[in-house]
Amino acid sequence: MNTIILDIVSDFAKGVDFNSAAQPVAEAAGNVISFVNPTILIAAVILIAVTIFLLFFLKKIITNSILGGILWLISTFIFHAELPLIPSFVVSVIFGPAGLGALIILKFFGLI
Repeated sequence: MNTIILDIVSDFAKGVDFNSAAQPVAEAAGNVISFVNPTILIAAVILIAVTIFLLFFLKKIITNSILGGILWLISTFIFHAELPLIPSFVVSVIFGPAGLGALIILKFFGLI
């Protein structure tokens, strides 16, 4: 079966000069690459790396901060936790639910 496929491919490729077919593509690629400034190329690679970093790592941090802020609103205005307003909000946004939980524990034991 493999020989049949090879025969079909070789019959299809008869009379095709691959060097002359690939030459215009190679020349066009060479023209594009010759106009690229290496500094711009390095900056583009750095931008791609930063974007990948933001998508994979900071998405979790941003989600954690938003969740901390929402839980702070719920604990402060619905459950009336009586936490210090601005410091507890900052801790909740920076550290998320864990920071808010730590503040509630400190409030429970009378340390804040």
